[in-house]
Amino acid sequence: MPELRKDPVIGRWVIISAERGKRPSDFAIEKEVPEVGFCPFCAGQEDKTPPEITAYREEKSKADSPGWWVRVVPNKFPILQIEGHLNRVGEGMYDRMNGVGAHEVIIETPDHHKEIFELENKRVEDILWIYRDRIIDLKKDVRFQYILIFKNRGIAAGASLSHPHSQLIATPIVPKRVKEEIRGAKSYYEYKERCVFCDIVRQEINTRERLIIENEDFVAIEPFAPRFPFETWILPKVHNCSFENIQKKEVVNLAQILKEILERINKVLDNPPFNYIIHSAPLNNSNLPYYHWHIEIIPKLTKVAGFEWGTGFYINPTPPEEAARFLREVEE
Repeated sequence: MPELRKDPVIGRWVIISAERGKRPSDFAIEKEVPEVGFCPFCAGQEDKTPPEITAYREEKSKADSPGWWVRVVPNKFPILQIEGHLNRVGEGMYDRMNGVGAHEVIIETPDHHKEIFELENKRVEDILWIYRDRIIDLKKDVRFQYILIFKNRGIAAGASLSHPHSQLIATPIVPKRVKEEIRGAKSYYEYKERCVFCDIVRQEINTRERLIIENEDFVAIEPFAPRFPFETWILPKVHNCSFENIQKKEVVNLAQILKEILERINKVLDNPPFNYIIHSAPLNNSNLPYYHWHIEIIPKLTKVAGFEWGTGFYINPTPPEEAARFLREVEE
């Protein structure tokens, strides 16, 4: 029969509907972003994007020209804009402020058809390192309280261009979803005097029920109460609340495990659309003993409908133990 499971971090309940149980081949995958004749992210088209913010490129190559292997540019249609003051005001009982922030695009490769799991390990390391570079730079702006790095791949995941890229958005407030996660982690810490994420890592390594792969610094797991089928988390084994604190050796191992888990998801689910999101501490909290940065990978296999919107419950037709088994056993 269906089973209710409680997320140990924020207390959200999900329904694992095993009777609807779905194998990887049972999900209908939406088509990818249709190809068009022109792509502004491809090598040779650098003048079709806003001027680059930074890039890792060949030593003698110039900005906004070929010779790069990862490149950061402002989003041409930003959700928030970098110029201006917040100007917080009240209007009776309502609050408002200007839409100040930063919105950047990380173009992961000059090759239009090469996904992150198809790149050399060193190139994946560079993508992760440039994430860190941009967070450290934007932290200097006192207007910003939070930075989210995320990737949308495929139409169902919200991508409008098929060229491999991820995005960064800096916000002047800490998002509600982040506050909920931090509040739940703090509550657990005050009760048990331990980090909930550290406990998750230890338990999943011990039981191995939902563990997919691990290396010296990281684990990849299916969480105990996943909202979505094949939702996958990557967590550091050693406590660290902020992604930008990551060290070079850890980046090497993070690149290896991120690349491998995305390749497994791609094989098992036949090239699905997906999102990944880096969850990290707010910018003014760089030493939280109860919070633990991590990456959440969410293949877009099901739709959120009226029941989910009305109750806050999510219905997941694939138990995480089954999903972990499929991902562990994928043929190399």
